[in-house]
Amino acid sequence: MSTIAVPTARRVLADAVSSSRTADLVLVTSGAALVGLLAQVTIHLGFTPVPITGQTLGVLLVGSALGWRRASLSMALYVVAGVAGLPWFADHTSGVPMATFGYLVGFVAASAVLGWLAARGADRTVARAAVSMVLGEVVIFAIAVPWLAVSLHVGLASAISLGLTPFITGEVIKAAIAGVALPTTWRLVDRADR
Repeated sequence: MSTIAVPTARRVLADAVSSSRTADLVLVTSGAALVGLLAQVTIHLGFTPVPITGQTLGVLLVGSALGWRRASLSMALYVVAGVAGLPWFADHTSGVPMATFGYLVGFVAASAVLGWLAARGADRTVARAAVSMVLGEVVIFAIAVPWLAVSLHVGLASAISLGLTPFITGEVIKAAIAGVALPTTWRLVDRADR
């Protein structure tokens, strides 16, 4: 009788420092704060309500480093606190940014996917991390672009030209940064464990 091998969950970077609920709380809060800080790196484009921000870089890093549970809690905290009035969305804003709210929902979903992939070793080599980061980006935009279309009452093609195509180059750069940073950090952690 043959058995099917199911990959077991391995540790993520946060497991190297987290051994308590308090540490988990600090990591979750710090992840949300990192994305809030990177949201302030903002460049407005005159033709779209969607600014270029550093948020997606934060989501890629937080999602992969914290694992799916902590990362999704972290991004949910980011969204809920911002909606409740903490001014840490782009340009120190808060509330429900109708046109761009789909990106925030995408952050939660992408962080869970990235964390799940990282627990299976997708953040250990640059090649696997690059694929993981691109998948995370796809999740964000797969939610954000249709939301933008509905919010702005435009067709999907218009929403793609307003909410995806202007950002592709920047997102590739962010994915490359995260795709190199995580395997490099793992090498440092592995070296320290020896």
